[in-house]
Amino acid sequence: MGTTYESVSDLAQALRRAAEAHGQHEERTGEADPDWPDWYALYMVRERADEELPT
Repeated sequence: MGTTYESVSDLAQALRRAAEAHGQHEERTGEADPDWPDWYALYMVRERADEELPT
């Protein structure tokens, strides 16, 4: 599945939302996530596709 963003600002906002959600994910798990880039990518693709987001 391809995911595109309309502008640099749109992409930056998506990264900020993913960062916020990932911070909550790490709080729930109680540990740092070394695979955070994979988590961010999954979050951003699912968010754009209007699918269930990772927790």
